[in-house]
Amino acid sequence: MNNSINFPTPINPLIDVKNLVKYFPVKTGLFQRTSAWVQAVDNVSFSVSAGETLGLVGESGCGKTTVGRSILRLIEPTSGSVSYNGKDVLKLRGNELKHIRRDMQLIFQDPYSSLDPRVPIGESIIEGLIIHKIGSPKERNEIMIETLKKVGLEYYHARRYPHEFSGGQRQRIGIARALALKAKFIVCDEPVSALDVSIQSQVLNILKELQKEFNLTYLFIAHNLSVVEHISDRVAVMYLGKIVEITSRADLYQMPLHPYTIALMSAIPIADPHLKRERILLKGDVPSPLNPPKGCRFHPRCPIAKDNCSVEEPVLRELSSDHQVSCHYAEQFLK
Repeated sequence: MNNSINFPTPINPLIDVKNLVKYFPVKTGLFQRTSAWVQAVDNVSFSVSAGETLGLVGESGCGKTTVGRSILRLIEPTSGSVSYNGKDVLKLRGNELKHIRRDMQLIFQDPYSSLDPRVPIGESIIEGLIIHKIGSPKERNEIMIETLKKVGLEYYHARRYPHEFSGGQRQRIGIARALALKAKFIVCDEPVSALDVSIQSQVLNILKELQKEFNLTYLFIAHNLSVVEHISDRVAVMYLGKIVEITSRADLYQMPLHPYTIALMSAIPIADPHLKRERILLKGDVPSPLNPPKGCRFHPRCPIAKDNCSVEEPVLRELSSDHQVSCHYAEQFLK
């Protein structure tokens, strides 16, 4: 269990995302004209304060990864704003953008595909230092060795190639690459989803130790609610391109207020074989982001939906202290 304090909604956040939108065009025909738009992220807003971990959870395809990559401008957003330390990231160009990317790094879900198989991992770590012109060759080598030790690897590992490492070790290398640049904000894109459970805990503990030592700020993207509970200070729940609930970790796991979040919580296994949790099975499939439902996007699967839910889109509103929910009838779940 994460024993860190619960962060309230930030007043002066390190990362401030407002009305973020990302639509992908669907091209058809001989002339590749745009015939439709995939609404991957639709009007998403949240903030993250320095030293905080915000967990971003939801089903596969809900837009979590697109949010993370849009913040870093690996994908150009359709509209909205992303502020880092008061600077609008989406308006930066050239050297200004290059400089701020040193502070904003990404840990990929698949560490093997993010590493060049022909390059020793030591050179992969040093590559970022060369691009940002940090230190002399000797100093870069020292930074690389020190960084490897921080993530539980040794100096002699620097000469080895990616295929010589296990999945957990490769993920440590991915963390080391972000750490070498002294990044302040790191997007962790499902960094433990491809790892064994025993290795997951090791990687999560490394992330928490590094956060404490260097005051790192994380956007932790995952679909495993147990993992998110372990590492997050606050949690945002996404469904079909929108945030439906955001609050502190403690409040979300003790008193979820959105029907979708409640259904997700009911699927978390309990370690005690004598205890049983009532499972809520959602009917139907997740609608297509090509043609999302009108009104509340969750209403076709919602067990408490009423007539107005298919017409009127709910706004993300605060029901209790620092607990925001996008549901017309969430008050009935207040305890």
